[in-house]
Amino acid sequence: MGARVDSRMLNYGRSPPSPMPAKNASFDVEAFLSSCGVARTIQTYGVGAVLFTQGGPSESVFYLQLGGVKLTVLSRTGREAVVAMLGPGDFVGEGALAGQPLRIVTATAVLETTALVVETKEMTRVLHEEHALADRFIAYMLVRNMRVEADLVDQLFNRSEKRLARALLLIARYGKHDEPNRVLPRISQEVLAEMIGTTRSRVNFFMNKFRKLGFIEYNGVLKVNQSLLSVVLHD
Repeated sequence: MGARVDSRMLNYGRSPPSPMPAKNASFDVEAFLSSCGVARTIQTYGVGAVLFTQGGPSESVFYLQLGGVKLTVLSRTGREAVVAMLGPGDFVGEGALAGQPLRIVTATAVLETTALVVETKEMTRVLHEEHALADRFIAYMLVRNMRVEADLVDQLFNRSEKRLARALLLIARYGKHDEPNRVLPRISQEVLAEMIGTTRSRVNFFMNKFRKLGFIEYNGVLKVNQSLLSVVLHD
């Protein structure tokens, strides 16, 4: 029997609502990191540009303002796997804050991407000094950990059709408190296949099936309809 995926696990992209006290609920992470009191740089990456590579030094943390990034890992035998897709409001490379000396993944822009880049020492300083930012960051990491656990359950117990539906819903931000972004960024079927651990031909088959059933629309751009949730929530 396939594992039921709670819609609360469909968390993707912008930073999630955090369970912090109301006084911090309106804290604007991006505004704070953009303030003159935080030493940072603003970097723009074209499609295919690499933010950092697996095995490289962990020297900074990235906060995505615009665009999208995929995280990939390369095995010793040369096999590459996509382990996450991140978007605006996400932190990237936060392992540096836990003393991770080398990157364990490669981060590559899949869209035109803009990021605030903060060196590890500076990010550590502002987290210690600005409690509202620390609260938001902890809440973000807790939800991110829940997402990783849900991804593992998805890979272990769900068939490829359900995994693809869940991946599309995550990218479209369904399950968030704000409105979903029904129009998806340009992501190839090869990348989708890597994300869910199947072949491009299987992805193509299911995408055509979803379109015929009205779960998705394609007319130059890909749109995801809420009805696709039925594939995820159906055992």
